[in-house]
Parts: sequence; C-alpha cells; structure tokens
Amino acid sequence: MKAKPFLLGLTTGIIGGTIAVLFSTPQSGQQVRATLKQNLDQTKGMLLDVKQQVGTVKHSVNTLTNEVKNNIPQIINDLKQTITTFTEEIEPTKNNLQQELDALQNSISEIEKNIAQITENKKKPQEKVSD
Repeated sequence: MKAKPFLLGLTTGIIGGTIAVLFSTPQSGQQVRATLKQNLDQTKGMLLDVKQQVGTVKHSVNTLTNEVKNNIPQIINDLKQTITTFTEEIEPTKNNLQQELDALQNSISEIEKNIAQITENKKKPQEKVSD
C-alpha cells in the first residue's frame, strides 16, 4: 500500500467531514471552532502515527532487502559446496556399484551360455535316437 494515496484519501475524508459538520451543526461558532481545533489536533496526532509507521515499514523493507542481498550469495555458495562434497563422497560408491553391475552382467551372460549349452546337449542325444 502506498502512503501518498492513503494520506490523500484520509485528508479528503477529514475535510469532507469537517464541511458536513459545519453545515449541519446546531452549535455556536465558538463551540464549532473548539470542536474543529480538537479534531484537528487528533488528526495531526493520527497523521504523525501513520508517518512513523510508514517510516518503520520502510526501514524494515530496507533492512530485509539488505539481508537478502548479503545472505543469498552465501547460501548459494554453501549449497554449491555441499553438492560438490556430496558428489565427491559418493564417487567411490558409484564406482563400486558399477563394478558390481558389470560383474553381475558377466555372470548372467555366462549363465545364459551354460543354459544354451545344456539345452543343446539335451537335444543332440534325442536327435541321434530318432535317426
């Protein structure tokens, strides 16, 4: 929310309310002036509070922006370092797993060859008997 439109709306509302009170009041001029002065003092107090709150919010936003600018690069660097370390740590395990997979693949190939030979040997005696 921008402060300028808010303050403009608040000021317009106060002026409009003041004019409405002036035209509809049954009070004497002195009473109206006293009421207006009291309302003006209250409005000034409220505007000062709003101004202070806007200043506080602005300061908070600036602080947050600076924190983000300072901390994000450090977080990114830490994350990169963590990923690099993780990659280095899992490399031996990755290599071991690859070797085991290769060994399993070789074993499977040998088993397939043995099965093919056994199947072929079983067929040969049956072919001789039928001749």
